[in-house]
Amino acid sequence: MTSERHFVIVGGGLAAAKLAEALRASDFEGQVTLLGAEDHLPYERPPLSKDHLFGKKDLADFVAVPGEWYRDHRIDVRLGTAVRAIDRAAKTVTLPDDSTLTYDKLALATGSAPRRLDLPGADGANVYQLRTIEDSDAILGLLSGTAKIGRLAIVGAGWIGLEVAAAARSAGVEVTVVESAELPLLGALGPEMGEFFAQLHRDNGVDLRLGAELAGIDADGIRLGDGTAIAADAVLVAIGATPAVELARAAGLDVDNGVLVDAGLRTSDPDIVAVGDIAAQDHPRLHRRIRVEHWANALNQPAVAAATMLGKPAEYDRLPYFFTDQYDVGMEYTGYTAPGEYERVVVRGDQAGREFVAFWLDAQDRVLAGMNVNVWDVTDRIKELISSGAPVDPERLADTALDL
Repeated sequence: MTSERHFVIVGGGLAAAKLAEALRASDFEGQVTLLGAEDHLPYERPPLSKDHLFGKKDLADFVAVPGEWYRDHRIDVRLGTAVRAIDRAAKTVTLPDDSTLTYDKLALATGSAPRRLDLPGADGANVYQLRTIEDSDAILGLLSGTAKIGRLAIVGAGWIGLEVAAAARSAGVEVTVVESAELPLLGALGPEMGEFFAQLHRDNGVDLRLGAELAGIDADGIRLGDGTAIAADAVLVAIGATPAVELARAAGLDVDNGVLVDAGLRTSDPDIVAVGDIAAQDHPRLHRRIRVEHWANALNQPAVAAATMLGKPAEYDRLPYFFTDQYDVGMEYTGYTAPGEYERVVVRGDQAGREFVAFWLDAQDRVLAGMNVNVWDVTDRIKELISSGAPVDPERLADTALDL
């Protein structure tokens, strides 16, 4: 392998940093250039709605890779550099100043962007979103210090909305959450565990408005479709994210709810890989195409992408994994099941006491996914139950006297 080869990484998040790390760990000695649109070194995003909002961690605590590492490993990091275009025929990327870089292999790690509301008042000065450290700093300012607010309205009862709700309630801020679905996290967890999180937030004083239609936002708060006005000093819009596939689409790559990649994270162009939030992968273990917007993919996919870029056989076959912290609940979720695809949920432990494991089973009583709540060191066993593909006895599964 000659030093003339040039690998370019487009993106400035965790996946981009870990891909640079993985290339050097795989003994790639050529040029590596990382092009990040933000003005910060790549950092992890989970703390933005967790520890950072509680004032427990600063940006320096969750930078993905220290700045010295890039220097010591000859990674050319260019911050504040949003790539404008990819020319696959010429194998170049166009930078903001219209200059170009030539690549031998290209990695797309462009992440996702918050969905925006198309409603009156959605661009008001009192409206916030959460994706960057600047967003998190702004929300932290609302929850503490001299600028602390009294009332926060949150549009959306997904992971980000609920985590911010928990931080706000812990800071003594009154919180109203407006959600169009009948329960929080309905698409992610289904009604059984959606109800658990609804009760968790009600128990902590959140005013949940479920099955509600948002009509508009103004300086005094939000208005619902039925005419109800909800007073708020600030509004957080947390209605999900969309994959940042504009570059890939303009370059003619196959795109459909993400950049389509194979098991090795290779796109429709053999010289381009995609990782993280944008990667809609043909998953070799789940036998379906999935796109997962969670930290674990950004952390673990880059090793496979690096191998693919280097011409080595590799597949990303890890089961999806994510976690959340809300009030006194710490949760980990492993596996995958789409809404309506599971037959039942089996609970093992004390759900009312918030110390249990929930399992999603199919019609053949095979475990599709598991969620442990305040029960630790069981993730590997949950993975084994899923990976085995063997039916389980639901009654035995629920029996805490029996080892998993």
